Amino acid sequence: MKKTFSLHAPRKADARVLDAIKHEVRKYVRREHRKPLPEGFNRLEFDCRVGASEEEATSVSLKDISPALDAVGRTGAALAFVEIVSRPALRGSFRPPLSS
Repeated sequence: MKKTFSLHAPRKADARVLDAIKHEVRKYVRREHRKPLPEGFNRLEFDCRVGASEEEATSVSLKDISPALDAVGRTGAALAFVEIVSRPALRGSFRPPLSS
């Protein structure tokens, strides 16, 4: 997901617009988790960037996207840029299933 959101909408409070953006981000992450993983991998990792524009976006962890969006909203910016890229990864001591 690589998207620029407007932080202002007519007849809507800015806080509700920000909540709608966060909801869309969560919905995207849930959708990515439902996709089957490639053979040999057991989890997904997310590379995330958030900022007022693509040039100003900074790297954040998945759990820090909401606070980062709040910070962009507090600056008074008109737009918020969000980029989330999922990639397969291995967790800890993963052993592939035994083939019979």
